[in-house]
Amino acid sequence: MSPRSTIDPRESPDLGNRIRSIRQLRGLTLVKLARMSELSHPFLSQIERGLAQPSIASLGRIAHALGSSQVELLAGGALASSAPDQPVPRVGIVRGRDGSEGGFGAGQGRILVRGDVGFLPVDVRGERADFGDFFQHDEDEFLYVIDGSVKLDLGDDGLFTLETADSAYYKGGTQHRMCSANGEPYRVMIVKQVLGRASQG
Repeated sequence: MSPRSTIDPRESPDLGNRIRSIRQLRGLTLVKLARMSELSHPFLSQIERGLAQPSIASLGRIAHALGSSQVELLAGGALASSAPDQPVPRVGIVRGRDGSEGGFGAGQGRILVRGDVGFLPVDVRGERADFGDFFQHDEDEFLYVIDGSVKLDLGDDGLFTLETADSAYYKGGTQHRMCSANGEPYRVMIVKQVLGRASQG
């Protein structure tokens, strides 16, 4: 089965709203996001209004410009806050075969929560041994190596090789990127603050 080139709007009906929400929380205008993602301002406007669907490649460029990931943007409605007149569930269960999946950096990620949450745990798997571009966002992030060995490049803060059961924590604003340390498959858990929820308990 060949990979899709365009997002199916039925699978992520809130994609445009999610992009707009993150863009606004980042303090970015559409023009600035267009420049950062190398996409046109009118096209981004149509995506945010639900009038156009991006290709997988375009979504990757938008996600990178926002300091996010494809899977976070595609999760949209699953992570959206509840309407003011609806109670927020106190407990959320995501079964092993459930959870939004999609690109996360150089690997594939599965989001392990739904609903109005204060942090975002993502189960990430990959095997690429080459670094992609750096990511940088306002949220703090925690990484735990479940299996394998990864190289974690934190820019000016250092380059680290992490083995199974090692972990790392880095503050928001820290440049970061990750790859396999040896070309073998790895699995890590990444836990990231959710935008706008860092100060809530």
